[in-house]
Amino acid sequence: MKFTIDKHEKYVLIKLDESKLNSLVSPQLKSELILMNTEGKRNVILDLSAVKYSDSSGLSSLLVGHRLCKNAEGSFIITGISENLGRLVTISQLDSVLNIVPSVEEAIDLIFMEEIERDLKKEAE
Repeated sequence: MKFTIDKHEKYVLIKLDESKLNSLVSPQLKSELILMNTEGKRNVILDLSAVKYSDSSGLSSLLVGHRLCKNAEGSFIITGISENLGRLVTISQLDSVLNIVPSVEEAIDLIFMEEIERDLKKEAE
């Protein structure tokens, strides 16, 4: 699997450099997401701008990332989704579960906004 990881203080950006998110790539992506989670990274941005095709195992890896971040009280945001992948996500009704934004910049803004909201909720308790 070809990818780049860019670690920041509040989030990790994973850019997948594969045209297919299928059963060959998906297990490696899941492993990487689990590793980030065990390192204490709770906010993950997954850039899929290079991905043109996905199968059910690819969608499964997106759900794993979503679940790991949610359980860690963080955010899992997908960006750069192609038209084909967007249709697949919509057909499988994952668009109501997954956090999808058009650009990495918007994903970063969303992470910071959600972090502020979480901090405010903790102060209110």
